[in-house]
Amino acid sequence: MKASEIAELLHAQVHTPFNPQLDLKSACGADLMSDVMAFVKEDVVLLTGLVNIQTVRTAELLDIPLVVFVRGKVPDAQMIAEASKAGIGLMTTEATLFLGCGKLFEAGLRRGGARLGE
Repeated sequence: MKASEIAELLHAQVHTPFNPQLDLKSACGADLMSDVMAFVKEDVVLLTGLVNIQTVRTAELLDIPLVVFVRGKVPDAQMIAEASKAGIGLMTTEATLFLGCGKLFEAGLRRGGARLGE
């Protein structure tokens, strides 16, 4: 699924530049960065309600190119600067974590958790 499709589907506000043609093949929805680290897949979009610098650093460490903050949470200036420098797209959606992941699944993004739905 293209990053631009994710932005449109989730009615997301964009906070950093991103490649709209970026093809994401899986999704991870988590608020615990330890769960994200256990997930590790390529070409993944991360949906999370955890809005702090550790989220950006985890995304950078794991080469996660796109992070979507749920429940209308907005990244601060430091997060936006770090993500921009690292080439990580940051977006915000009003959707909950459950509904955001559900919308992506419903739209055809099927690769997900490390055990179920691989």
